[in-house]
Parts: sequence; structure tokens; C-alpha cells
Amino acid sequence: RDFCLATMTLSRTANLLAAAALTLLLISPLSVFGFSSPLSLETSRSAIESRHRPANVLLMSSSSADDGVPSKADLDAILEVAIDASKKAGEIIIGNSGPTEVTKTKANSKDLLTLIDPLCEKTIKDTVVESFPDHDFLGEEDVPPGKEASAAALDALLEKSNDWLWIVDPIDGTTNFVSGMPLCMPSVAVAYKGEVVVGVIYDPHRDEMFTACKGQGAFMNGERIHVGEQDDIGDAVVAMGSPPGPESMEMSLRGIQVLMPKVRTIRMLGSAALMFAWVANGRLTC
Repeated sequence: RDFCLATMTLSRTANLLAAAALTLLLISPLSVFGFSSPLSLETSRSAIESRHRPANVLLMSSSSADDGVPSKADLDAILEVAIDASKKAGEIIIGNSGPTEVTKTKANSKDLLTLIDPLCEKTIKDTVVESFPDHDFLGEEDVPPGKEASAAALDALLEKSNDWLWIVDPIDGTTNFVSGMPLCMPSVAVAYKGEVVVGVIYDPHRDEMFTACKGQGAFMNGERIHVGEQDDIGDAVVAMGSPPGPESMEMSLRGIQVLMPKVRTIRMLGSAALMFAWVANGRLTC
């Protein structure tokens, strides 16, 4: 309840609309690795900030090198590649839509992988490497199941000397994809020195491209978007997940019991990326 009220309060504050939408878009790719908020990067960021490293000569402009923050030109260049990579992965998803064979499971029988997951990931990675060969890349195929393994993989990459890290979920909503439901999509984030600064979620089924760069607001197909304006919890349309892990599932069910009597309705879409994007553009409240 407090989370929903906080979200609705943000939506009523004009100068925080872009920040709220931006945050929701930027953190979504982290959900596949077991992280639920931008603070998940904090455990590794201290190690990065303790070292003084040269700016990335491939991408950093003079203004970026001066203040240690990527310039708008830097972010725009990365965003362009992230959009291109997401569209390519989206085409693969659309081209293989319909019931799909499960090739293996991850954490348990509810956590699925198909042949298309690694194909989408490779397509995204190849597109990134073509433009930014020095950037690091963390994809679903690179990480064993479990949040501990996810944290270790992220820490290992953030400890390296490269400032830039691409974090990718090639198909968010794999169970939907396997079942032929049009609620699955690629989700891409780019972190600079441990902080996510670019986010892209592409819904190929509706051809909706959600994008965000730090400090620039959030957009869908190039049009600025805002979170919903509900100021009463009874008007809230709340999104919740059905996580495969027993502990997470138990917490989700407890949340439903508390929220259902107080909100307008609860929706489970089966894709964290889609739910974050729809909160960012107001289709969902929180």
C-alpha cells in the first residue's frame, strides 16, 4: 500500500514525472538477474568509485571526461544502438511467435529457456559489439540461476576497468512466448560506472519502443510519456508478478492479499519489462 501511495504521489509532482518513468524503464532489464531496484547496483558501485580510471576514449567526449558524466551525445549514440538491437531481437520474436518448444529450465521447472532466447541475445550482443567493441555485456545466457549468482556476475563485470556495461534480457516473458501470448519482448539497459543511464524496452507485438536516458525523460515511439495521475489508492491499477522462486512467489501472494481489497484491480502480465513500461506511460499505476 505504501509503495502504491508513493508512486501516485510522484505522479502528482510535475518535476518528478520524468524521473519516475525513467527509473521504471531503466531498472527493468535487471529483473531477469534477480534485482528489483537501482539500489541493487550500489553493492558494486563503491568498488568502482574507489578507483580513478581514464575515460573511455571510444565514446567519451571532452565534456564527459571533465565531470565524469556521459554527455547527451554519448547517451544518444548508445540509445541509437540499443534501439537498433532491440528491433532486431523483436523481429526474431515475431518471426517465431506461437507455441514454442522449451529447451531447458533454469532455477526450476517454471523458469524457462527456448532456442530463441540465445538467438535474440546473440543478435543484440553482435549489434552492440559492432559499434562498441570495448563495452562489457551481461546477458541471461551468461548468468547461472539464482540472485546470488546474478550478483556475483554483475560484481565481476563492474570490477573490471571498463566503465560501460550492457545488461540484457533477450526475451522478458519467456513463458508467455512459449505459450504464444503476445506479451514478451527484449529489454536492454546500459550502465556507466555502475549507474544505469540508458534503458530500452521494445514491444514488437504492438511496435511500441519505450526509451529513456538519464536526465532526458522517458518516451514511447519518440513521444514523451508520464506516469498515471491517480491520487487515490482505490483508483490504482496495480501490476504484480508470478515469480518462479518459492520465496518470491510467497511474497507476491501476500502482496495480493493486502492490495486486492484496496485497489481498483491487479494485473499479472507475465513480463516485468512490459509492466514497468506501462507504469511509465500510465497504463498501470504501479
